[in-house]
Amino acid sequence: MTARAPGWLTARPIAHRGLHDRTRGIIENMPSAIDAAVAGNFAIEVDLQPSADFEAMVHHDYELGRLTQGTGELLSLTADQLKQVGFKHTSEHMMTLGELCARVAGRVPLVLEIKSRFNGDRRLATRMAQVLASYTGPVAAMSFDPDQVTAIRGLMPNLPRGIVAERHYADGEWKQLPSGKIREMTGLRHAFRTQPHFVGYRVDDLPAPAPWIARNIFGCALITWTVRTPEQRVRTLRYADQMTFEGFIPE
Repeated sequence: MTARAPGWLTARPIAHRGLHDRTRGIIENMPSAIDAAVAGNFAIEVDLQPSADFEAMVHHDYELGRLTQGTGELLSLTADQLKQVGFKHTSEHMMTLGELCARVAGRVPLVLEIKSRFNGDRRLATRMAQVLASYTGPVAAMSFDPDQVTAIRGLMPNLPRGIVAERHYADGEWKQLPSGKIREMTGLRHAFRTQPHFVGYRVDDLPAPAPWIARNIFGCALITWTVRTPEQRVRTLRYADQMTFEGFIPE
């Protein structure tokens, strides 16, 4: 593994998908959630999905419908089409990574999660690298997929990179992956290939051997996700360096 991530990554709590609050009409990954996080001086975690023309779009879901009008996979629509999709209960629209960077303008750190279909396609990581080449603010990138983290390492070796992980990978979403891939992800067995600077770990799975070794032996920063309760905050303070939070305003 490589050296610990820069201090700015763990200096402030990280707002999960921005500082969103649906009761106030502020929706995750939307411009207003970004603005609220900047106003609160929180780092910002967002998700990146590819459009049909492989623009990096700021959005969590693979498909439209949960938060947006319309249906269908993001991969079936171009960036221009996705930017026209309306979001429920708001007048806001989906951003590109470039638009996000222009909006934040280096005022707080960005933590970009590359969403992956685990098929080896690195075009989203490539587009991310192209956009970030002209961005001077503090930014880090991460993914659940070791292949994407390896791609980040090759494309932008000096960019702080992380692996998002959990202990068991028992949820239904993981059952579609080959057993070999799950085995590599479990226990951070990929670490000498990915060489992460930090680990984003499921808070309810702490303590666990792999993140302890990553933090205390190899010097990786350890960030928890997603912290929503007082008990999870206490667990973060005991076992990790910083939290990714939602649903409350850290003191």
